[in-house]
Amino acid sequence: MDITKDIRPLTEFKRDTGRFMSHLKETGRPSILTVNGKPSLVVMDAQAWQDIQDQIEYAGTVTAIRRGLAQARDGQGTDARAFFNQLDAEIK
Repeated sequence: MDITKDIRPLTEFKRDTGRFMSHLKETGRPSILTVNGKPSLVVMDAQAWQDIQDQIEYAGTVTAIRRGLAQARDGQGTDARAFFNQLDAEIK
């Protein structure tokens, strides 16, 4: 994000939405829109938003895998065979 180019008043966005949309698609950077000089909204290209969501999901997955591996190293958890045997017994 380039703070000198990506923070704009909401009124400017309303006046020239087409230019804003072109800028968002071209740069892939979000824009912060202000109301009365204070940050109020963030607008961004849909693909950029999806990319961020994918990155967040990936980071969460990696964190969960690392936590699971650490727990396994510490002897926490249940052996897979024992887990499935118990699950099978509960289903019957």
